[in-house]
Amino acid sequence: MASVNINIRTNNEIKQKAQKLFERLGLDMTTAVNMFLRQAISKDTLPFDILPIVDHSKGNVPIFGSMKGKIVMAEDFDAPLDDFKEYM
Repeated sequence: MASVNINIRTNNEIKQKAQKLFERLGLDMTTAVNMFLRQAISKDTLPFDILPIVDHSKGNVPIFGSMKGKIVMAEDFDAPLDDFKEYM
């Protein structure tokens, strides 16, 4: 199948952060964008949830901090607990 070019515009900070992330994952920008496109086609929607961005600098509490003491263990839960104890 023939390859075609896609041109997208973004700001420099977003591009640099994305390139660093993809590099850590062993990907380049082209591969990452192609993965996104293939997943969108496969799922017939965006391959991720769109969530509001929470600005913690304005006093918003991170979700784990606000749930501390409110999490209850399911009786049939049998995973190692060490990773979760700080949230319980």
